[in-house]
Amino acid sequence: MDDLQSEKEQIDEMRAWWAENGRYVIAGVVIAVGLLIGFNQYKSSKLEAQIEASVLFESLAEHVFQGDLDDAQSVADELANNYANTAYSSQSKLAMARLYMDKNRDQDAADALQDLLAMRGNGELKHIGRLRLARVLLYQDKAQDVIDLLADQDNAAFTGLYAEMRGDAYAALGKAAEAGDAYRAAMADTTQTVNRALVQMKLIDLPEVVVAVEPAPEAAVEPSAEPSAELSVEPVAEPEMESASEEEAGETE
Repeated sequence: MDDLQSEKEQIDEMRAWWAENGRYVIAGVVIAVGLLIGFNQYKSSKLEAQIEASVLFESLAEHVFQGDLDDAQSVADELANNYANTAYSSQSKLAMARLYMDKNRDQDAADALQDLLAMRGNGELKHIGRLRLARVLLYQDKAQDVIDLLADQDNAAFTGLYAEMRGDAYAALGKAAEAGDAYRAAMADTTQTVNRALVQMKLIDLPEVVVAVEPAPEAAVEPSAEPSAELSVEPVAEPEMESASEEEAGETE
């Protein structure tokens, strides 16, 4: 009887707890199901966006290959406006920079690469964009801007490439010593990303650094009041006349 009473009390307690807390349990389940559905929908929409952006990027690549600047710019704008959170939007900046350079629009290429560097994320892609921007700046005779752009860039995968680019910039500035140090640093890179033979040629082509030495001042020569002994000329008796005088003296005796 006590056991039946105990079970009845437990059931009554469970009913009382459910009456008090059941709505919270149901709400929690509904929220969890809603979050799961929302997450799945988000993943689905993100996947759809990636697919759509991929199709657009393929179209962009085709326009770049054919040199269709207007069509390529239209597609790049759509990627930037509607798919900015995809990797294809960032990659479109690299593609447009190449097309701009093919069209001799170097400043537009520089602007596109600057836009890439200003975007969030895309760390690896930004290193590629930074190197390409450095080449564009060298093309524009802005070697000092290259030095400033590459300052404090020490990514292990790009160490040698950055060093080589700094060497090119220093060489353009006429700083052979700094260029040599940069080229040697590039050749010391062990990641095999640098064309060592090409860097070696650049290093050999650098002019030798000549340290200018000022000549020592020559001692002033004071003019002498008396003629130097080396410049004085004393008369020398001619040997023929001396022997003739001796013969005359003999005849007189």
